[in-house]
Amino acid sequence: MSEITPGLWEILLDGVWITLQLTVLSAALAAAVAFVTGLARLNRLRIVRFAAGVYFEVFRGTSALILMFWLFFVLPLGLGWQLEPMWAAVLALGLSYGAYGSEVVRGAVAAVPPGQHEAGIALNLRPGQRLWRIVLPQAWPEMIPPFNNLLIELLKGTALVSVMGVSDLAFGAALVRNATGQSAPVYTVILLVYFVIAFAMTRGMRVLERRARAGAGEGPPPRRALSPRRLLPPRRRAATAATTASTGGERR
Repeated sequence: MSEITPGLWEILLDGVWITLQLTVLSAALAAAVAFVTGLARLNRLRIVRFAAGVYFEVFRGTSALILMFWLFFVLPLGLGWQLEPMWAAVLALGLSYGAYGSEVVRGAVAAVPPGQHEAGIALNLRPGQRLWRIVLPQAWPEMIPPFNNLLIELLKGTALVSVMGVSDLAFGAALVRNATGQSAPVYTVILLVYFVIAFAMTRGMRVLERRARAGAGEGPPPRRALSPRRLLPPRRRAATAATTASTGGERR
């Protein structure tokens, strides 16, 4: 077994950068697909709801890895041009997780009380204005926690691209393990890297959730009011309690 040289550590760092790129690009595509499909599933036109429902069922029920292979190996046979493995992976992950995200959008928008829609109609707002100014500001805070879970799942799903030769974090770990013959330290480091990235994403999404709730008028719960006795120092509080007990309690 050989030691992990600085050059091999550089391979892992490059893999981290590729993994972050895959996560950001796939998440951006998934978010766009989720909002378009989720809102389309609530459209008044039946044909629009049907098309969005077909997309949701198809991409939710297919494997992201097989979809990558299909986009990379099968799609070029019909189009006549080849996708790069990186972009095939972004498309596969974005379309797959976008289908899951569309259900989050649909559920959050549908949970907005009907009275809010009626208020927008009473204000003579157009459907787009009601959606942008009334519905989405109330639905957005409810979307963030499940979106956070999907983002973490997407981060872990980027490891699938290593089978296509994309030099992400998992692919770099395999190269370093083959070069050094060490599995335990390499994959331990990779586990920690994935955890650190996921933890940072979670903290960022929680900050975003707090701001979204504050913007929607949902502040933190008020603190429980303290009685005057609780505001006294401990010694004064004990003396007051003893005096009250000796006098038989407070009389009005």
